[in-house]
Amino acid sequence: MCGRFSQSFSGADIAARFHVELSAFEAQVSYNIAPSQPVAAVIDDEARRLITLRWGLIPHWSKEVKSGYHMINARAETLCDKRSFKEALRLRRCIVVADGFYEWKHERKDKMPFYIRLKDHSLFGFAGLYDRWVSPGGEVVDSCTIITTESNKLIKPVHDRMPVILSEDNEPEWLDPSNQDTERLQKLLKPHPSHLMELYRVSNIVNSPANNTPSCREPF
Repeated sequence: MCGRFSQSFSGADIAARFHVELSAFEAQVSYNIAPSQPVAAVIDDEARRLITLRWGLIPHWSKEVKSGYHMINARAETLCDKRSFKEALRLRRCIVVADGFYEWKHERKDKMPFYIRLKDHSLFGFAGLYDRWVSPGGEVVDSCTIITTESNKLIKPVHDRMPVILSEDNEPEWLDPSNQDTERLQKLLKPHPSHLMELYRVSNIVNSPANNTPSCREPF
């Protein structure tokens, strides 16, 4: 799964990496992004652009906002089996911007946090889905989920799932609004190569979302 991640680059850096105009977007630096918090995302709805989404998908047909707390992740293997994700896979795909993520290894009664990122410490994008929910009172919430797949060899000793990191070459195909071939899209949702990533232990301070400083991802 993916329950916490980081994004510490500027809006200009994000715009350059994902080939979009910065316009009015303002990037929020965070070293410990938790569910229900705002995240930077790239979508293509006639034009590629940067937007802010709430992490935790609230389907447009949902009766209440609380459903988002249970939909921070979506399993790649079963996207077409779930009402919450099937339509979004065809019509509302996004890239969630990140530069690393956390995972916890369970050993007896302890949970040890680890930080995982690309070896070159660069920006990358999680494959995601998004939707717009409107409350009976007119409140609008744009939200997203991060797609997960089986872990690669690097991460497997810590956890059996990992977020899907799209290769830069696959990003245009994932975002292309004219592409509604779900079988073709699911072929993009593979574990990222282990040799391009690094993993190391970090302090338990990351366990609390209240802690949001560079120390969250410093080696422990």
